[in-house]
Amino acid sequence: MALIDAPDAMPVLSAGKHRNPRKGACFMELASYLAGERWSDHPQCTHPLLATLARNVNDRVSTDARQRLALLIPDVIGLNGDDPRVDAWLALDASRAALQVASAEMQRVMAVSALRCERVLDELEGRSLDYVSPSTLHVLAQVPDATRWARRFSQMGWGSAGSFGRRGAPAIVHSAVVGIGNACVDDPDSLLIDLLTRAITNCRLWFGTDDEASVPAAQWQAMCELTQR
Repeated sequence: MALIDAPDAMPVLSAGKHRNPRKGACFMELASYLAGERWSDHPQCTHPLLATLARNVNDRVSTDARQRLALLIPDVIGLNGDDPRVDAWLALDASRAALQVASAEMQRVMAVSALRCERVLDELEGRSLDYVSPSTLHVLAQVPDATRWARRFSQMGWGSAGSFGRRGAPAIVHSAVVGIGNACVDDPDSLLIDLLTRAITNCRLWFGTDDEASVPAAQWQAMCELTQR
């Protein structure tokens, strides 16, 4: 993200949805403002699942860590497209990240989620439905108990791939963020911020968006003033 001038002020991000800036502002609401859209936490400027991830991370991190998200806001503007694989790629990365740190119970959920994402990608890319990528196999190997449980569970069958983007992928992303946020690690906030940062970087690659996001200093200052109470 590039500002015309280095910002000397930062917006104040709040958890949750807000009717207007006087009530507070979350990550995606400020993205809608910068994009020139109506005030909303579901703006058209950002891929729906990337926006879901941003909202969940915004709401899950601590108050202090939330302010570290602000400089990422311009980077989600214009990141959108209709490739159905993006839902599976984003959900898969989130589930793999959570698998490595979440509680044993959540690891089962995330192992099933990772296998589900792989199955969706197999269908979309015309591969054998039993194929699992080396990156996912590597992460699953670190949690053998959860993986065995997930493979047994998956024998019951999968839901419709057609509804994955609308329901399955958002549920996976939400569970992954909760799993990471509740993990017994030193700094779950940084893991969540890294997850969102990586998702933005990947979406830029997937959507072929090479231009660096740029926000005029005056517009950035106006956004900061919106959140000052």
